[in-house]
Amino acid sequence: MSSRRWFLLALGLILVDQLTKLVVRAVFAMGEKLPVTGFFNLTLAYNPGAAFSFLADAGGWQKFFFAALALGISAWIAVQLYRHPEKRLQNLALALIMGGAIGNVIDRFAYGAVVDFLDFYIGQLHWPAFNFADSGITVGAVLLVLAEMKKT
Repeated sequence: MSSRRWFLLALGLILVDQLTKLVVRAVFAMGEKLPVTGFFNLTLAYNPGAAFSFLADAGGWQKFFFAALALGISAWIAVQLYRHPEKRLQNLALALIMGGAIGNVIDRFAYGAVVDFLDFYIGQLHWPAFNFADSGITVGAVLLVLAEMKKT
């Protein structure tokens, strides 16, 4: 079984993530919202921090820190995908995490912050806006936990 499929999956996520961000940036002004349902908007937001805007106001050094962290983890993931192409669930998880991490690194260098546009809410309570890269990381993390639980 080839590890190429896992790298192609990561690349596919990167391409979908970047394409959707390009469209959103072309169509929306910063902060503009398009209601889609009673619990979901499309919007344009920039997050210079990490999840939930962690370290968003840190002065700029966090861009390089999060980029280095994501690239280091992605390099480790690439080695794992290459060494163990037969571990299907684990590799699915790792490919999604790697694709999401690289998608957000591209934003950090292209725009100085991560582009977010998916805005879910209940009443006045909004989940922080996110993107397809974030979704890949989150789904990948859940699948990685499941893969580890299956080992026992």
